[in-house]
Amino acid sequence: MRKHSSKKQFTWKTLVFIAPFLIIFSLFFLAPAILGLYVSFTEWDIYSTPQWVGLENFKTLLFDTESIWHIQFTEGFVHTFLFAVITVPLCIVVPLLLATLLMNKPKLMGFFQAVLYMPSLFAISAVMIIWAFLLSISYGPQSLLGLEIFFTGEQPWAWIVLALVTVWWTMGGNLIIYVAALNAVSSEMIEAAQIDGASRLRTFFSIQLPSIRDQLLFTTVMTTIAQLNVYGQPLMLTNGGPNGSTSVLLMYIQQAAFGAGIPQAGMASAMAILLGLGIMLVSVFQFIAVRKMNQ
Repeated sequence: MRKHSSKKQFTWKTLVFIAPFLIIFSLFFLAPAILGLYVSFTEWDIYSTPQWVGLENFKTLLFDTESIWHIQFTEGFVHTFLFAVITVPLCIVVPLLLATLLMNKPKLMGFFQAVLYMPSLFAISAVMIIWAFLLSISYGPQSLLGLEIFFTGEQPWAWIVLALVTVWWTMGGNLIIYVAALNAVSSEMIEAAQIDGASRLRTFFSIQLPSIRDQLLFTTVMTTIAQLNVYGQPLMLTNGGPNGSTSVLLMYIQQAAFGAGIPQAGMASAMAILLGLGIMLVSVFQFIAVRKMNQ
């Protein structure tokens, strides 16, 4: 009698199934990440041979307060985290609130899910062009109303517009996750709470919200990563203004590597590495903090 091993055997058929993912992952993530890490330790203008400089790029970015690279890195990092601080809570709370409201309107749930999810299907360029027209001081709707507010060129309006447009564009994915998670909450527990006299608000915070903590953790971490990688919204909607107040770190990275003048790929790669480390630390902190809160 043949003995069956309890351990799953890795065969060539398994490799065939995972090969497409491994190829795409290696070509578009692993190889660029390794190359970027190497380039961050060099001085390279893309056209000539990279010159190894060790940690000099990182020292300049972090400690050389008189360097323009340090100033750009600091400003870009602060603006990026400010954007995340503004948008991440909104991208969690707004779709969660809408999902809760839709749970009480089952006949309208499918329609509103589709309508609210639709913006996330649009390309960022299309979304930003549409909103740039709508917010234009010259030929937008506000010109018909007699308003003279330069929404994309004045503070704090620029940050408010960036936050609202981002929430409108990205909340669809989280909304779908929350609707599915709330639908999976035990209806018996909710009915028992209502029989005991619990209000809808008490039921939500005591039963529904704790029941979807894993989904909340997932969406919080993924939303934070997405918002810390912001680039298209401030580039296309406010052009980094007014006076560079919405210039995020990825804009400085792109400018350093491919902007006017001599490309500084080594410095741009070092900025990208530090941004990646920052995102990693924030994500780990969020994961640990939310896990402890839910224990």
